[in-house]
Amino acid sequence: MERYKNKQGHSGVTAYNIAAKSITVTFNNNTSYCYTYGSTGKKAVEHMKELAKNGRGLSTYISRYVKQKFERKF
Repeated sequence: MERYKNKQGHSGVTAYNIAAKSITVTFNNNTSYCYTYGSTGKKAVEHMKELAKNGRGLSTYISRYVKQKFERKF
């Protein structure tokens, strides 16, 4: 997992892991969610990857657009 940069300073995201067709996001409650092309859609996953790399907007994007469309929770 790579630490999320949290450039805005108030994100619920703490870390992420990017794979070819998915992104796994860990939140500050230590719960992780895996979002895949199949569960969320390619466009959304690729956008989340860019937000994660930039360290800004990932938590907001998930709460507004992706919501419960995760493949698995752990």
